Amino acid sequence: MSNIETTNKIQTAFENGKAFIPFITCGDPDLETTAGVVRAATANGADLIELGIPFSDPTAEGPVIQAANLRALKGGVTTDKIFDLVRDLRKDVTVPMVFMTYANVVFSYGAEQFISTCQEIGIDGLILPDIPYEEKDEFQAICKKYDVALVSLIAPTSKNRIAMIAKEAEGFLYIVSSLGVTGTRSEISTDIASIVSLVRENTDVPCAVGFGISTPEQAAKMAALSDGAIIGSAIIKIIEKYGKDAPEHVGKYVQEIKNAIRDI
Repeated sequence: MSNIETTNKIQTAFENGKAFIPFITCGDPDLETTAGVVRAATANGADLIELGIPFSDPTAEGPVIQAANLRALKGGVTTDKIFDLVRDLRKDVTVPMVFMTYANVVFSYGAEQFISTCQEIGIDGLILPDIPYEEKDEFQAICKKYDVALVSLIAPTSKNRIAMIAKEAEGFLYIVSSLGVTGTRSEISTDIASIVSLVRENTDVPCAVGFGISTPEQAAKMAALSDGAIIGSAIIKIIEKYGKDAPEHVGKYVQEIKNAIRDI
């Protein structure tokens, strides 16, 4: 299997119009609920699933996702249990799935073992927000070996590095809408349009916008400027509120967002 096939697997998420990408922290409140939430999200139109592997010091996350990480870790979630969750999901979930976690999680597991397992269980990409673009080479070679796309992030501060990051992009590009950590925002003021136009000049790889999106209106606005919208904190809040009953409520929310971006 070549790297192009893996990239195309992620890119299938962007083939039917604008993509909606929900972020879900694995094991919050438990892995059974996570499985239900993923299945409800895909049944209601999610095009790609971003699965968070909890870490004790998630530097890119705001309070909502930090709290989800801690709840999951207190509940006893481990990387191996999450791998088993994905094996179960892959019995019927066909949309692309990527892991978002931190370098320490991969290092402590053993990078080669972690990434080869991703390939084996059907994880299509890996997002490591604490690895600067300049330091990605140590993961890049292993990801290429096992056909797992190493997804790059572009932040408002990337400026003169945007073209360079875009040229080497794999899977999709994660455009960070605002400075700081994840969390819902009342308004997104970053000039997303100019970032996207620079990305488009340098790659055909699709780009989706995340950080700060919570309402259907915000999702539609960001999807109009890019190839899709990523939502995390707003979904985690629903899971926190409804616990084991969250799948049904997340499903409804995903449907609302998908309807808002469907015809753009």
